[in-house]
Amino acid sequence: MQKLHDRKTPIVYKNKKINSANFGTYNLNDYQVFLQLVSMIGGVNELGEYLQPDQLQREHTLTAKEFSQQFNLELDGSYTTLKRVAKKLTETSLTLEKPELFETWHIALCSQSKYNHKQGSLTVKFSEEIMPYLAQVKSKFVLYNLKEIANFGSLYTTRLYEIIQEFKDTGYIIKSVEQLRNIFAVGNKFADYNNFKRKTFAHAINEINAQYPTINLVMSEIKEGRKVIAIRFDFKLTLINKSFNPLTNQPKNIYTKPKQLPVIKPKLIEKKQPEIAESVKKPKEKTKDNDKIKINDLIDKLKSKGKKK
Repeated sequence: MQKLHDRKTPIVYKNKKINSANFGTYNLNDYQVFLQLVSMIGGVNELGEYLQPDQLQREHTLTAKEFSQQFNLELDGSYTTLKRVAKKLTETSLTLEKPELFETWHIALCSQSKYNHKQGSLTVKFSEEIMPYLAQVKSKFVLYNLKEIANFGSLYTTRLYEIIQEFKDTGYIIKSVEQLRNIFAVGNKFADYNNFKRKTFAHAINEINAQYPTINLVMSEIKEGRKVIAIRFDFKLTLINKSFNPLTNQPKNIYTKPKQLPVIKPKLIEKKQPEIAESVKKPKEKTKDNDKIKINDLIDKLKSKGKKK
C-alpha cells in the first residue's frame, strides 16, 4: 500500500449521492462524529495523488479529545457523545434514493464499532457497502474542510452548507420541498410548510450568512398556484483557479472560498485569557472593601458626635 500523507486540516470527501441522503434520527453531534470519522478515510500518496478505493482503510479511531477540539465542545460531553454514537453507528442506516433505478436503498454505515472506556475513544469499521460512497472519485465527490462547519449550531445548517459545496461552481441550487424534507430527515415533524421553513432552511440561511457574510445566501420560493413546491438558493460563487501539481504535472483546481468570521466561545475565555477573568473579579473585591471603609467612617463620625453632646 502506498504511503498516506497526513493533511494539516481534516477534509471531508463524500459522494454526491450520499450528500443528499437521509440520515434518519441523527442529531448534530451524531453527524459531526460521522463527518470527523469520514475525514480520516481520505488521503494522498507521496505524489499528491488521491488514494484509490481499494487503498482506503475502513477502520478508524476518534478520541473524545480530538472531537471536542474539532468542534469546540466540552470534553465531558464528548465522552458521552462518542459512547452513545458507538451503538448508533452500527444500528442505523442511511436512506439513499436511486430514482434512475426506481429504488430506495438502506445502507449500513458501520459493520463494527467499539468504545474504549479507558482511552475515551471510538473505533469504527465502515461497512463495505458505504465505502464506494466515501471514495475520492473526482467527478462524483463533494469535499470541504471540516473546520468550515465546526461552529454551526444546527444539523440543518450543516446539511444545507454541504449542498452548497456540491454546487459551488454554479452559484445556485434548486431543491423541491420534498427533497429538503428528506435531506433534513424531519419525518412527520413540521407538517406546516411555514413552520418547516422557519425551523430548517430559513434558520440555516441566517446562520450561514452570520458566519460567512460574503456568501450572501438568499432563497426564493417556486410556487405551483399558491403552493410552494421548491426553493431556489442563490449564493456567491467559489473562485476556482487552475493549477498544476509540481510532482505529477497533473492539472488541479484551487478553490478560494469566502472567509469565515471567527466565533468566540464564551466557555473558552477563562481558559485562553485568565487575566480577563481576574480583571473582572478584582473591581468587585475593591468595591466591597470601599463599602466597608465608608461604613466604618460613618460609625466613627456618629460616635464622635455622641461624645461632643
